[in-house]
Amino acid sequence: MPELPEVETTRRGIEPHVVGKTVSRVIVRQRRLRWPVPSAVTRLLPGQQIIAVERRAKYLLLRTATHCVIIHLGMSGSLRILPAAGETPGPHDHFEMVFADDSALRFRDPRRFGAILWSSQDPLRHPRLANAGLEPLSAEFDGDYLYRHARHKRRHVKALIMDSRKLAGVGNIYANEALFAAGIHPLRQAGRISRQRYQVLATAIKSTLAQAIECGGSSIRDFTGTDGQPGYFALQFKVYGRSGEPCPRCTAPIKNVYANQRNTFYCSKCQT
Repeated sequence: MPELPEVETTRRGIEPHVVGKTVSRVIVRQRRLRWPVPSAVTRLLPGQQIIAVERRAKYLLLRTATHCVIIHLGMSGSLRILPAAGETPGPHDHFEMVFADDSALRFRDPRRFGAILWSSQDPLRHPRLANAGLEPLSAEFDGDYLYRHARHKRRHVKALIMDSRKLAGVGNIYANEALFAAGIHPLRQAGRISRQRYQVLATAIKSTLAQAIECGGSSIRDFTGTDGQPGYFALQFKVYGRSGEPCPRCTAPIKNVYANQRNTFYCSKCQT
């Protein structure tokens, strides 16, 4: 599933190709995505100009002066720019935004877990976004924030940093990587970690996400190419997906347990 860095790279990839352009028509080939595509998208979006492309958590916000299209990539969704009269749509090309200059933004989603949503008000008040937590790359996010939300909590620390109501957009891959970078065992009780260690963890979360976004910059060219899929970048994962392989620090084998419906990778020697 695309995580925050993949969504941010998608935002950066499509932004220069859609901002300032006027939507001439909207094509919905399949309304039954994760939630039904609202009819307002096809009725109200044509004739409006895209003035900004933003990201909130793992959602993309395409703003006009009065409305907003909200896009979630789901498990397998991708966006790409192409000529409106170009490639024949495939069976998984469910949504298309055609612009006045005859370019188009096409949404492809083989598993149909993605979403095209609509907001006529402040999109940050939309039900899918209203309860989103603090952005992990914001200046407000630090170790004190994590420590306050961890006090007296028995849940494990990985569940805490993946709680989208507390921290928006930190998914499984980068939670594993950040906890390794901070030397914290992912199943350690959140309430039994010191403020100082949370400072280290907050820094690790920021640096891990920033590194992934930086690595993703090389894939921006693909958004006008053939697939528009940034993938999981060239980031060399230290623990994620490396069960049984030697830890890059101590050479002990990386372990993998299934916790909270997620694969959890860690080094039992380096992470305490």
